[in-house]
Amino acid sequence: MAPRALKILRGLSLLAAVFAFGLVMFGAFVRLSNAGLSCPDWPTCYGQVTWPQHAQAVAHADAAFPERPYEAHKAWREQVHRFLAGTLGVMVLLLALLASARKRSALLMVIAGAAFAAAGVGLYMRGEHLWSSLLAAFAIALPLFAAIRLPQPGASKISVLALAVIIFQAMLGMWTVTLLLKPIVVMGHLLGGMTTFALLAYAALRFAGAAAPDERMADLRRLVAIGIALLFCQIALGGWTSANYAALACGYGPGSFPQCLGQWTPPTDFHQGFVLWRGIGVNYEGGVLDMAARSAIQIVHRLGALVVLCYLGWLAIKLARRGLRLSGTAVALALVSQVLLGISNVYFGLPLIVATAHNGVAAVLLFTLLAALARTQQRTTW
Repeated sequence: MAPRALKILRGLSLLAAVFAFGLVMFGAFVRLSNAGLSCPDWPTCYGQVTWPQHAQAVAHADAAFPERPYEAHKAWREQVHRFLAGTLGVMVLLLALLASARKRSALLMVIAGAAFAAAGVGLYMRGEHLWSSLLAAFAIALPLFAAIRLPQPGASKISVLALAVIIFQAMLGMWTVTLLLKPIVVMGHLLGGMTTFALLAYAALRFAGAAAPDERMADLRRLVAIGIALLFCQIALGGWTSANYAALACGYGPGSFPQCLGQWTPPTDFHQGFVLWRGIGVNYEGGVLDMAARSAIQIVHRLGALVVLCYLGWLAIKLARRGLRLSGTAVALALVSQVLLGISNVYFGLPLIVATAHNGVAAVLLFTLLAALARTQQRTTW
């Protein structure tokens, strides 16, 4: 690849990764401030491109959506989040176009995928949901096939794959609203945001130092990959906890940690706590589970945190001893920060700034592991 093209890809992937991190943080802020349903329609907000701001527009919005009275302090958060997500989508599309430019068939599939996605949104806004879903499926599938068609190095494949993920992420954002904060969708939306960030961050790392597997680090690379998988599982548990409003199921203040409701074995209902699919048409805002089910979710999240703490703590030491001292230190610092934020959430009653930071540091911890993974590979030429 020409040095100029590589430089552009490196800069764009880095910019997109930083933007994706900011979007993860802002998305957490929107969700944690209970603004997820503040715009009852999608992709507009009370039928407007922005959000109602004048008295006449507000009156019209309330009349059109009587079940969801307009709340200005929440609506702008949700719609700005959508604007930011759309901006990231454009950035990822540009990255995918540049990354696939060397392979004509892959480039055409990327272009077609973007066109199908845009057409799908238009059809959805006209109420043709079946055709919209069909086009969205093609929009996701085409970049996936394009990524397969691309030759090495892997950074180009990852960039095109990110386009497929962000299109699916847009659908999850739509379903978050239309399915009234269904927990499985809310959790999937969080995982989609983290996956998008991870792909863009790893692409940026690979473009910065195009790499191939270093067999001398093969065992360490596997250990880091296991750490990433464990962290993703824990992020999913965190998303499930948040989506079911179970963050404070064990109370807050003294007796809330390490105990739950002042007990080591509080009443729990693990079966109801982990029913992934529930009925359509139910408004899940505020949660629908009883306290025993929410306590079960919170306890599993804590146990998962303990597993991740032990494994990543051991991995950080392992990285340092194998000569990757900076990576090991970064993983350890992010890990300790994340654990302290989690405890602070429970003890202080889920302050918005702490809860939002908990999401952000999860992304930082994920990045430290991705950087460690990249460092287990050797530089090569394009």
